[in-house]
Amino acid sequence: MGIVAGRRSSADYDADMQQAKDLGIDAFALNIGTDEFTGTQLGYAYESAAKNDMKLFISFDFNWFSPANDAAKVGQMIATYSKQPAQLKVDGKVFASSFAGDGLDVSAVKSAAGVDVFFAPNFTPGGTPDAAKIEGALNWIAWPNNGNNKAPTPNVRVSVADGDNNYHNWLAGLKPYIAPISPWFSTHYGSEVSYSKNFVFPSDLLWYDRWKEVLNSSPPFVEIITWNDYGESHYIGPLSSNHEDDGASKWVNDMPHDGWRDLAKPFIAAYKAGSKSVNEYIKEDKIVYWYRPSPRTVNCDSTDNTMKAGNNASGNYFNGKPNGWEDMQDSVFVVSLLKSAGSIEVTSGTNTKTFNAPAGASSFTVDMGTGQQKFSLTRDSKQVLSGTSRKDIIETCPCGLYNFNAYVGTLPEGKSDPLDAAGLASFTVGLSVKTCSAAPSLGSGSAVPATTTPTGNGAAPIGSGKPTGASGGGASTLTATTMETTSTSEPQPSPSGKPSGSSSSPGSAPASTSRTGSASRTGSAAVPSSTGGGQSCNGGTSAPDQSTNLAGLCSFSCSRGYCPSDVCQCTSNGTPETAPDTFPIGCPLDAENESYKGLCKFSCMRGYCPPAACTTDCG
Repeated sequence: MGIVAGRRSSADYDADMQQAKDLGIDAFALNIGTDEFTGTQLGYAYESAAKNDMKLFISFDFNWFSPANDAAKVGQMIATYSKQPAQLKVDGKVFASSFAGDGLDVSAVKSAAGVDVFFAPNFTPGGTPDAAKIEGALNWIAWPNNGNNKAPTPNVRVSVADGDNNYHNWLAGLKPYIAPISPWFSTHYGSEVSYSKNFVFPSDLLWYDRWKEVLNSSPPFVEIITWNDYGESHYIGPLSSNHEDDGASKWVNDMPHDGWRDLAKPFIAAYKAGSKSVNEYIKEDKIVYWYRPSPRTVNCDSTDNTMKAGNNASGNYFNGKPNGWEDMQDSVFVVSLLKSAGSIEVTSGTNTKTFNAPAGASSFTVDMGTGQQKFSLTRDSKQVLSGTSRKDIIETCPCGLYNFNAYVGTLPEGKSDPLDAAGLASFTVGLSVKTCSAAPSLGSGSAVPATTTPTGNGAAPIGSGKPTGASGGGASTLTATTMETTSTSEPQPSPSGKPSGSSSSPGSAPASTSRTGSASRTGSAAVPSSTGGGQSCNGGTSAPDQSTNLAGLCSFSCSRGYCPSDVCQCTSNGTPETAPDTFPIGCPLDAENESYKGLCKFSCMRGYCPPAACTTDCG
């Protein structure tokens, strides 16, 4: 979850805490950088967690912290939150973790903390040969890869289980292992941002297959990667979770992943009970399905956002189709969670297949076909579930892009989960086509359940388990998931873009949060126009000599035709988006300078009023 400036109180974390607790997650990993607002937001998060009976721990992101220089700072932060009621403790020790960090002086961290610390960082066997000073270790590499932070090749394929074995050998059974699990990986940032990257890891049925591995291996800890990393498409949290758009909305809009939580829920319950079978933890019939929005063979080179030269400091920026695209199957993936056996029919375009599904959890695949995607469950000659997905598969490029994210749906169908205005603020930045607007298209509110004959009981609430001693690799049945953060003082590189010699863990692109303004209008303002080459600006970002804190405001305003050249840089010209001014006038916070004045005034009136920079309380 983004520990960023945009959340205004502990209440802004409540929905995430409640949904995670209902899923059976015990703790959130708060992945943090070094922003000034971090302390305030950590306070809100810890307060919310305490209210909602959740646990938290800090995960220090060494994209921002320095292993060589920040050991004392890390220890002092651990000390600051060690007495919070929601702080996770294992064996009576304050639990803390990291992303990367090989070379950190762990003894100095513990000395600065002044409390007993259970430090289980994302160190690597190659980067920290001696694991004596840590209490456990997190493996972040949750996807099949080539051993060098890229998709597998025909000659080199390192499975997630191979990574498990690597860590087990390193820890030698003396320290507990935090096993990673993740549903997907696809990122597609082009030259429109400074943190360009464009690659995938093969995911397909990974979420289902990995949960089966978890039940069979019973690791002492499991960490879900991630709750809300939209940039790399491995979010399992809702699209509506409070966040700001860093450009990922181009492949995230209309692509909910809520169904992956439904799939995980009985597996989490089985894992925490120490069971090898998920069957008795399935409380209702459910079908979970997912697929990409178009076949991998479509050619989007003429309109894709990655066809221009971009910043390849990460080594993961490729033009056109994402690196690793050949490893992704053109299939519809289906998992059945059934209380008793039934017959499942799947129609993808003109391809129809019928499967005999036993009680419990099973997976199936159907060749991807363009058009509608239909699913049904029949039992004893009676249709139990049936429905058509909200999203068709198309033989063209969604918004002109190579979109390798997954759309996830369920039967019975759940609520629609759209992005809000803040989550769509940079949608048009980098788009070449003008036929897509920054708005959800799949509807909102409650969906009509796709059941014709309801069966079974509703899903039983699952309480959060309390971790027990984890020393020596004993089972503690702790399930955690990662909440992502960002730094607004610099561009936002992914941990997967770390230079050679650093951790090769794939990592995650940071996410950020914001809230929109009040829904009542109190005034009006003239809208200056900004033109370039005889056309209006319809895309932009903060100017090179300005704070990147302005990026969200510039992105929102420039896409709507207002792009003041002293603070923003126009990146595209054409027809701006419609910009009705029905919200209150905004102004900068007292701490901000005059460069924010026009942007806050324009943006707040159009429903985007980031509280880290603007307010509608203008006196």
